[in-house]
Amino acid sequence: MTPEMSHRNNARRLHHWRHDLIELAALFTAVVVADSIAKTVVKGPDGPYLLVFSAIALVATAAFHTWWARRHSHAPPADDPGGSGASAPLPPDAVSGSAPTPVGDSAGTATSLWRLRTTVRDAPGSLAALCAVLARHGVDILTLQTHPLAVGTVDEFLLRAPAALEAGVLTREIAAAGGTDIWTERADAHDLVDVPTRVLGLATRTALDAAELPLALRRLLGRCTLRSVPAVSLSGRPTGEQAPVEGVLEETSMRLRDPNGGTLVIERPYLPFTPTEFARARALVELDARLGPRLPRGRDVLTLPEGNDITVRRADQRDLAAARAMHDRCSDRTLALRYHGPVGDADRYLDHLLSPRFGRTLAVQTASGRVVALGHLLWDGDETEVALLVEDEWQRRGIGSELLGRLVALAEEAGCDSVYAVTQSSNTGMVAAMRGLNLPLDYQIEEGTLVITARLAGRTAGATGARAEADRARLRPAPGPADGASRWRARR
Repeated sequence: MTPEMSHRNNARRLHHWRHDLIELAALFTAVVVADSIAKTVVKGPDGPYLLVFSAIALVATAAFHTWWARRHSHAPPADDPGGSGASAPLPPDAVSGSAPTPVGDSAGTATSLWRLRTTVRDAPGSLAALCAVLARHGVDILTLQTHPLAVGTVDEFLLRAPAALEAGVLTREIAAAGGTDIWTERADAHDLVDVPTRVLGLATRTALDAAELPLALRRLLGRCTLRSVPAVSLSGRPTGEQAPVEGVLEETSMRLRDPNGGTLVIERPYLPFTPTEFARARALVELDARLGPRLPRGRDVLTLPEGNDITVRRADQRDLAAARAMHDRCSDRTLALRYHGPVGDADRYLDHLLSPRFGRTLAVQTASGRVVALGHLLWDGDETEVALLVEDEWQRRGIGSELLGRLVALAEEAGCDSVYAVTQSSNTGMVAAMRGLNLPLDYQIEEGTLVITARLAGRTAGATGARAEADRARLRPAPGPADGASRWRARR
């Protein structure tokens, strides 16, 4: 028995004894009154008539009491069939004092999720005015965050609104209620996770994989542009970019010190960052710095048609020496098709390409540990580039198609709408691999190079082209997990 139930039982027993005591007192009083009346009736000359009138008055009083009790009954309400007398639970909106909203899945009304952010005066009643406007339009507040500023407060809502409600109408109503710097955006089911849970999840992913930091920052801050400005350029000259340890916050941009050297620049022109967002971003970067270089250990072993086993795994800057050795074994034509520039500059790009700040790299190595192929997924603002380099001796064995399929899967996991590859029309292997993805392709010629863009939106799970299927059929994979992806801005 719970403490609450025990308390109720004690209260009922106390009420029972009080009721019995009152009835006993009433009975004693009735006996005294009856005795007095009996003596008066016996000794009085009109005793029999007085007795008859008293009986009539008693019956009339009993009838009136019965009628009054039925009209003003204290029986349990209709929605309490058990007769316990307990009132029905109040709806959530009734607890807060507002009328229940007419939207919601249970009502069958078509709704949509919105994220709304606005700045209000730091004064009593400011938030109440916004809530009243939302309630008037049938909007349900799912979550609310407040970001205190030096002047005013930024309120961020996750809303479930009627599907017919337009963003422009909502913006005008919020402005009329005192909101400024209003920003609205469509939300999805992922936004239903509360902020502490989401931050802990992002911190966990960052702790497991250094390449997750860019993706974690972008998911934490929403739509923003992230750039990594190295402390030293590709030519070896200092760039002069080095943010202070505590970082810099300047309204729509923040600069944080990159644990790998240089500066992380995060920009969001349409919406200023708040001090709370800056503190969260800095905490994630500090976590990455303390943990140091790390990669997930997942790897897949594949068997080539001739029986050789190769391993596909993640790579980073610790594979720089093996990647340079592969460059030395590649022909000048292979390097030129990959880097579109002087062959002698190829090694200079490797440190940049292998950095987890600019994307993801997959490496293919032989049983002896020699790296024979590299696949890069590079974040270029809102666009994503894929690039392949396969050592001459290992070309035409399906390795390129295997790497490209895995890179596209990583891009889809990161939520990219498309990927593009920069090559030359004479690079028939890369062109065939892109066609083998069985995705809508766009072809453009830019400054003598061929840019092939594959649209990922609407791609069905496991969709591959005939050539990609043929290439994969020649490779027998062993069970192994696939790695995730993150976003970042990068160039070759």
